[in-house]
Amino acid sequence: MPFIVATGLLFVIIIVVVAKLSSVKKQLLSVKDELTHSHKAIADYEEKYVDIIDIDKEVDERESQLAAYQTEAEHKRSQVNDDIEQLRNQYKQKKTVFDSLIYQVGIYNDDVELLELGFYESHFDFATSEEFKDEIRRCKEDQKRLVRDKDITGAIYCTTQWTLGDSKVEGRKMTNRGIRLTARAFNNECEAAIANCTWKNAVKMEARIAKAFEAINNLNESNRIVISEQYLELKLKELRLTYEYKEKKQREKEEQAEIKAQMREEAKIEAEIKKAEQEAIKEEARYQKALKVAQTQLESASEEARANLEAQIAQLQSDLEQAEQKHQRAQSMAEQTKQGHVYVISNIGSFGEDVYKIGMTRRLEPLDRVKELGDASVPFSFDVHAMIHTSDAPSLEKELHRQFDHKRLNMVNRRKEFFNVELTKIKQAVEEFASEKVEFIETAVAQDYHETKAILKQAEMKEAIRLGQSVDADSKVPQFAESI
Repeated sequence: MPFIVATGLLFVIIIVVVAKLSSVKKQLLSVKDELTHSHKAIADYEEKYVDIIDIDKEVDERESQLAAYQTEAEHKRSQVNDDIEQLRNQYKQKKTVFDSLIYQVGIYNDDVELLELGFYESHFDFATSEEFKDEIRRCKEDQKRLVRDKDITGAIYCTTQWTLGDSKVEGRKMTNRGIRLTARAFNNECEAAIANCTWKNAVKMEARIAKAFEAINNLNESNRIVISEQYLELKLKELRLTYEYKEKKQREKEEQAEIKAQMREEAKIEAEIKKAEQEAIKEEARYQKALKVAQTQLESASEEARANLEAQIAQLQSDLEQAEQKHQRAQSMAEQTKQGHVYVISNIGSFGEDVYKIGMTRRLEPLDRVKELGDASVPFSFDVHAMIHTSDAPSLEKELHRQFDHKRLNMVNRRKEFFNVELTKIKQAVEEFASEKVEFIETAVAQDYHETKAILKQAEMKEAIRLGQSVDADSKVPQFAESI
């Protein structure tokens, strides 16, 4: 019985094992089919992407292509650099030619900027225009002497003895005609340059004569006719002398005008002093007469009237004292011709910040001179920063001008007394040279200028509002007190 049970269990176990084996076999077959399918798919992919699956081969090919591209790029870069260098060389050559052409055109074109050809520097230092005139005459005499010489020491000569039709005489005639034509051409160029020479083109006129000298000599090279360097130098000397003579003449005219203006100013001052002296004498006499009358009335006046008369007498005595002082000041001004005022004034609206005029006047009322300057040819009136009374006004003015000479606005016309300098430096210089303490007003009111700015600003705002444009809060019209 136990055997039968064991056999049954064994049979059941075998059946279970067989079933399990059958299931495993089926799974193995399924996995095998999947592997076969996968291998087939891999084979298909390998066949389809055979060119890119080999990574090492692809990397090598790409590196080879990159090296080829780099080589080609280096070659092209080298070509571009060569082209750039060639263009730079061509530019330098053409720029040289261009600059040369501009210079040559500039010699004949007055519109070329002054700085392109340079400023004229004086060659002579004669004191008067008459000395220049005498030197011009001597220069022309030297030219005539050279022209008369036909040999190599002359102005224009021929280095070859030509024959024409086996005739030396005809050859000399031909040479003389050539020399005359050359002289006429060169002299005409020089005369035109000398006649048209101004401060703006003096250097260009020098270059024009030198250019004509070179061009005519080149044209005459086949004829062996030469303009001498000595003749060229005399022509350049004549040009310079003539130009500097004109400039000297103009300066002398300006100096004469300045002297006449100074004489008129002195005559005006003298008339003012005489008038002030006469008025002071009349005032003295009037106050003395009134004082005498008041003193007479005081002797017979009642107690009630005496107080008023005494006050009147005190006022008359004070007025008489002022009149006497005025008379003495007028007499002092008449006796001391150097006594006067040195003034420091500015005009921001006309000349800008830190520009001051340092001048002098001998008038009894120095502010009248400042008012005249403001009424002349400037849009705004001057502000007075200092009015220095001194016994030697010309010396103080001269010393201040010397101190700030390098700060002049006009470095050519020394009679223009405007200087671009800070007011503190002027104050320091005045304190150094003036014998008395001077009060400086350091703030320029410039009322007309600032009010004009405010009016223009207001007009701009009104126009902006009319056009519908926005107006910033910061753009409000300033009050006059704010603007200064």
